[in-house]
Amino acid sequence: MTQQIAESLAEEVQPDSLSIGRRIRFFRKQRGMTLSDLGEKVDRAASQISTIENGKRETSVTLLTALATALDVDIADLLDPTPVDGRQALELEAERYQASPMYSSLGLPQVRTKSLPHDALEAIVGLQRQLAEVLARRAATPEEARRANRELREKMRARNNYFPELEAKAAELLDLVGYRAGTVSQRQTAMIAEKLGFSLHYVSDLPKSTRSISDTVNKRLYLSNEDAAFDPRSHMLTALAQHVLGQDSPKDFREFLQQRVEANYLAAAVLLPESAAVPMLTEAKRKRELSVEHLRDMFGVGYEMAAHRFTNLATEHLGLPVHFMKVHTSGTIHKAYSNDGLPFPTDPLGAVEGQFACKKFTSRTVFGVADRFSPYYQYTDTPAGSYWCTARVLPGGDFAISVGVPFAHVKWFEGRESPIRSRSGCPDPGCCRQAPEELAEKWASQAMPAARMHASLLAAVPPGALPGVDDTEVYEFLERHAQ
Repeated sequence: MTQQIAESLAEEVQPDSLSIGRRIRFFRKQRGMTLSDLGEKVDRAASQISTIENGKRETSVTLLTALATALDVDIADLLDPTPVDGRQALELEAERYQASPMYSSLGLPQVRTKSLPHDALEAIVGLQRQLAEVLARRAATPEEARRANRELREKMRARNNYFPELEAKAAELLDLVGYRAGTVSQRQTAMIAEKLGFSLHYVSDLPKSTRSISDTVNKRLYLSNEDAAFDPRSHMLTALAQHVLGQDSPKDFREFLQQRVEANYLAAAVLLPESAAVPMLTEAKRKRELSVEHLRDMFGVGYEMAAHRFTNLATEHLGLPVHFMKVHTSGTIHKAYSNDGLPFPTDPLGAVEGQFACKKFTSRTVFGVADRFSPYYQYTDTPAGSYWCTARVLPGGDFAISVGVPFAHVKWFEGRESPIRSRSGCPDPGCCRQAPEELAEKWASQAMPAARMHASLLAAVPPGALPGVDDTEVYEFLERHAQ
C-alpha cells in the first residue's frame, strides 16, 4: 500500500471521529507519549484518550485545541482526513466498512484492526472491497429497486407527503378550464389536454406494457379503448403530467420512481383539488366524520387514489399523522407510507416494499371479511402503540388498501366505535411468522410444500429508460399511427 492509496481514500472521506482519533494516536506515539502522559496534559483520564483515539467519542473544539497544543501540532493537522501512511489507510477503510449498515446486516463480529498482521488486514480490506463491488453491480436488481423506494419514501415522510409546488401546478391546470368546485368531469380533463395542445386518441392496439403513449411531435396522446369504457381521467392526467412537469426520459431507476410519484401526485391533485378537498375534510373533522369513502364519493375517484390523496392533505391541513398500505392477498406490501410511527417490516436495506405485512394488521385481516361493500375498521395494538385503521379490498380481490392513524387521533374519524381489535407483536417472529410450536413439532419434518414462485422473483428490473416498457412495440405503434 502506498501514500497514493491513502490520499485517494481521503478524497472520499470527510474528517470524522475515527480519522481524528487515529491522527491523535499517530502524533502521540511520534512524540513518545503514553496515554497517561497525554491525558495529564489535557486534564483527561488515559481511558478517555483511548476512547477518543479509537473513534468512539467525538471531541469538542476546546478539547481538540488542547490536544493539538499538547502534541505541538496545528489543529488542522488533527482534522486532516488523509491517512498518515498506508497501514492507517487500510485500518480506516476496514473500520468504516465494519461501521456500515451493510456489514451490520451480515451479523459478523467486529475485528480489531490495530492488532492484525499487515497481510491479514490487506486480505480483509480486499474482501470488503469485493463485496462492495458486488453490491454496486446490482444496479438494476430488485435490491436496487427496494433501496430506491426506501430513499423516496424517506423524502416523502420528511415533507409529510405534501408537495406545494405540485399543488400549484394542479391549480394552474384547473384554472385553464374554469374549475370552481365539485367533481372534475371527464370533459374538463379532456379540455386540459386540449389547452396543452394535445389531441386524444383511443386505440385498440396500445402495447400491453404501456398505459398511454405520447407523440410529442404531433401532439397526440394515445389511450386504450378499455379506458374509454371506464374512467380515463387518471391515466390521461398522469400522461399529461410528464409534459406539464417537463420530465425527460429517466436516467436511472431512482429518477423513474421520482417521476412516477410526481406524475401520480399531480393527477390526484387535479382530480381531488386542494381548494375543494381541504374545506370538505376540515368540516368533516369538525363534525368528527372523516372518511376516505366520503372523499372518494365526493370527487368520483377510486378508493386507492382517495386514500393516497388523504395522506397528501391530512398532516399539512388537518394536523394528523397517518399511514397507508397497499397489500397483496399473499401479504406482500406493494406500497407503503407513514409519518405516524407504525412499525413496518423492513429488509436489511431498510426497504418495506416486498416484505410481508403482519397478519394482524388491518390490511391483512380485511381479506377475511365477507362484506366487501361496507367500510372495515379495526384497532391494532403494536409495540409502537395502538393504531386505528380503515381498509377496503379493491375490485378484483387481489389487493387491499388501508389508511390509519395513532389512537390519539381516531376521535376525528367515522368508524372509531369499532369493537374489532387485534394485537401485533411484529417484528417478533413469534407474532405471525413462526408456526405454533405444537404444529411445528408435529409437521416440520414431514411437510414438503411446493412454493408458488412469482416469475419475476429472480429477475432483474426490466432494462430500458422506463422499466418494463418494450421500446420496439412503442416505436412500431407510433409508426403505424403516424401514417
